Amino acid sequence: MIYPPVGIRSIAVNFPRVIRTNDYWRENYPDVVATAEQKSLSKVFSPADATPSNEFELEMAPYLKDPFRGTVERRILSPDESSLTLEYGAAKDAIAATQMSPEDIDLMIVASLWPENILPGNAAFLANQLGLRGAAWNLDSTCSNAMVALQNATALVRTGEYRNVLVVVSCTYSRFTDENDTLSWFFGDGAGAFVVAPLRSNQGILSTKIVNTSATCGTFYNELTTNAEGKPRMLIRAAKNTNRVLSETAVDYLRECCLGAMVAAGVTLNEIKFFAFNTPTAWYSRLCIEALGIDPERTINLYPHYANIGPMLPIANLYHGAQLGKIHENDLVLVYTIGSVSNAAATVMRWGNVALGSAPVTSTNLTVDTELRSKIVTQGSDR
Repeated sequence: MIYPPVGIRSIAVNFPRVIRTNDYWRENYPDVVATAEQKSLSKVFSPADATPSNEFELEMAPYLKDPFRGTVERRILSPDESSLTLEYGAAKDAIAATQMSPEDIDLMIVASLWPENILPGNAAFLANQLGLRGAAWNLDSTCSNAMVALQNATALVRTGEYRNVLVVVSCTYSRFTDENDTLSWFFGDGAGAFVVAPLRSNQGILSTKIVNTSATCGTFYNELTTNAEGKPRMLIRAAKNTNRVLSETAVDYLRECCLGAMVAAGVTLNEIKFFAFNTPTAWYSRLCIEALGIDPERTINLYPHYANIGPMLPIANLYHGAQLGKIHENDLVLVYTIGSVSNAAATVMRWGNVALGSAPVTSTNLTVDTELRSKIVTQGSDR
């Protein structure tokens, strides 16, 4: 079936002001760092058995001497920031980059991990702040939020139901983890937005392959507890066998979605100019590179700079890929995301004349990958 050209017109990202390095935990929680191998992060990201038994564990192995498992820095919400403030900045930039006004947006899809309220989500609140008059609704597919929202937005524009759809995604993991829980070490915060609209002929979304990740049910879950003041608080927890499930399913989901999307688009691996893999761990980019057999120069690894920002990863990858000159107009791009207890998704698109929002502030050079990885894996344990 031949679809009308629809795809991404603009992309914007927005990150918190606070940049937290590993020194924060070394200085404030030295005892936790000293016993890190008995804590949750190590239990999630260690071999399920005595020795590595699959591709995921083999790529993870060089990081096992590092208690932070390759995390270098992460962006963390300050007291006056929230998922809504991050979403507003990204959404405003994405609209402005297209030289549109809020009145031009017919629909906004918002995917917040997590929203400011348990229910309802952020969509109506954000629509009010932006001055939107059209429809606004919430969507949830955990770390595949952006790709599922992109598929929905693309389909709705193709049918003519809407013309310009704004997708807004945020991740605020820091509000749902305790600093003295080592699991918080690999989480970061951020928000991104993109406008989906008609493009020039032959550009835009060519195919999407999405499969559910029901095999990961029970790996990560949320627990309602109370804080020191006795107020209710939701926290992220990891189950006992999470390491085994994640390592044994990672490559299968990757290959099924990526190869399926390429077959549906009628393209080959060699034709893809840029791969935007989500990077929830320091070694995930390398895992994807090895599993598909591609040149590392055809992708980037943002983990050292942002840590795990969940559903924000594909947006950040595309933004920085274009910013660094790794993506040009009419290039074929493949985006892959994996969400626990939700979906894995791959999308093939032909890049259009995509406008970028204001550049975020970063403390390190985003082009660094191999050198930084070498430094992390050889520094050993300073616990």
